Amino acid sequence: MTSTTGSTDPAVDERLRRWRMVLGGDAADGTGRSLTGQDAAMDGALTALYGGTGASRTGRGGDRSAGLGASAPAVARWLGDIRTYFPSSVVQVMQRDAIDRLGLSALLLEPEMLEAVEADVHLVGTLLSLNKAMPESTKETARALVRKVVEDLERRLATRTRATLTGALDRSARVNRPRHRDIDWDRTIRANLKNYLPEHGTIVPERLIGYGRASQAVKKEVVLCIDQSGSMAASVVYASVFGAVLASMRSIETRLVVFDTAVVDLTDQLDDPVDVLFGTQLGGGTDINRALAYCQSQISRPADTVVVLISDLYEGGIRNEMLKRVAAMKASGVQFVTLLALSDEGAPAYDREHAAALAALGTPAFACTPDLFPEVMAAAIEKRPIPVPDAA
Repeated sequence: MTSTTGSTDPAVDERLRRWRMVLGGDAADGTGRSLTGQDAAMDGALTALYGGTGASRTGRGGDRSAGLGASAPAVARWLGDIRTYFPSSVVQVMQRDAIDRLGLSALLLEPEMLEAVEADVHLVGTLLSLNKAMPESTKETARALVRKVVEDLERRLATRTRATLTGALDRSARVNRPRHRDIDWDRTIRANLKNYLPEHGTIVPERLIGYGRASQAVKKEVVLCIDQSGSMAASVVYASVFGAVLASMRSIETRLVVFDTAVVDLTDQLDDPVDVLFGTQLGGGTDINRALAYCQSQISRPADTVVVLISDLYEGGIRNEMLKRVAAMKASGVQFVTLLALSDEGAPAYDREHAAALAALGTPAFACTPDLFPEVMAAAIEKRPIPVPDAA
């Protein structure tokens, strides 16, 4: 690499190179650098996406034109370039930015484009929003891409989720008059330390603590009620995966309901979260009250039921009725959890008035990461305070 500044200090040369990559090479960047080789190729890929504003992004006007046009081959080459030069996490961010900034959604309807992209949760959300417009020739490729993402998520989340909730279910079933085989000796010993007899070197277990007998019977019912408006795309993906994991546990009866202004029960598809995802329809209005009315009608054992509402709380239905319905479910014994998002990105824009009203009912609304979700569910199952993140 050569420098028009003529610097012979390697540290200065490297610093100028980095600033040149950051500033983008406009006349006023002040570095006086030119790029060659891989640096030039990386700069070209970045310029195609971020080089300029307004008309210059489409290649019209401005000193640094940018954009990939509507050419599928050009986009495919660009996708290949960024996968060569940048790590996967950066590639995923650049793909999302390209879809948002350059309007490339329509090109995702072409099979060759889907084969070139780096699959992630956000791309799955975009594909689901395009589902109805997707030609038959693309659907098989799209399903394969979605399945890859879903299977990766299941591998990451399933084991910890099952372990955490199995422990919570066992603890919620503890009894104080257990059969001998069901005695929890660790907890029994701790509870009876005051009864230690030093002369005999033993503890008198006046109080026995144990688990309920193992049973294949359903112990808890979980209802996932998911807002499928456009801003909730990542939450829909994660909730579908968690729904499938919960449905695989014999002691939990799981129901998955998605809604906009209509309500769709996808419970019978929970054995395959990909089918669940392609059964959703991202976008449209929102009627939370109608969705909760349906969920309420499906509850048979309120004291053993956890309802999880995942929504940004922008209600297009009857606000007061929605709040009354939540209050009625809680009064009947239902554990009610409100998540503004189930994703790694934090809370989207949400209706703060509705969030405050739910908090006043004892149901704080907060954004939840996928890693925290098992702990939230365990707390709800055990009827403990929900671990609301400090940033909520």
